[in-house]
Amino acid sequence: MKKIYFLFIILCASCNFEKPTQFSELALNDTVYDLNNNAFSIKELLHQYKGKKVFIDVWASWCADCIRGLPGVRNLQKEYPAVVFLFLSVDKSKNAWKNGIQRFQIKGEHYNLPKGMKSGEFVDFINLGWIPRYMVIDEQGKISLFKATSASDSAIKEVLKKGI
Repeated sequence: MKKIYFLFIILCASCNFEKPTQFSELALNDTVYDLNNNAFSIKELLHQYKGKKVFIDVWASWCADCIRGLPGVRNLQKEYPAVVFLFLSVDKSKNAWKNGIQRFQIKGEHYNLPKGMKSGEFVDFINLGWIPRYMVIDEQGKISLFKATSASDSAIKEVLKKGI
C-alpha cells in the first residue's frame, strides 16, 4: 500500500511540474539571437513584451509538422491582432532559419535558439520533445498555456480570448 501511495504522490507532483506558470531563472537566462545576430536572454526578450499577450511558436525550418501548422498560426494572427507572435527557431543553421522565415512567409518576431532542440536551459525547462510547440504568456509575464502541439488546439483560443 505504501508503494501505491508513493507512486500516486510522484504522479501528482509530476503533473504539477508539467504546467508551470513561471519560467525558471536558468530558462530565463538562456540566450536567443535575433535576425541581426544580436544576443538576448529569454528574460530580456519577454520583458520587451510585458503588458502584452505573447504567443510563442517553437519551430524549425526542417520540421514538416511546423510548416503544416503555419496556416493555423496565421488564422490566430488574424483573429488576435493585438497578440505578439514570437517565433523561436531551433534550427542550428542560421541560414536555414532565415531562409525558412522568408520561404514560408512567417510574420512575427523571430529569434533563434542556436543549440537546437536537444539542449539549452529554455529547451530543457519546457521539456521540448516535439515541435511545433505552442505556448502563451499573459500580460503579466506568466505562462498561461504551457504546452500545445497543434495550432488548432482549443486551449490556445481560450487563453488568447481572456482579457479581450
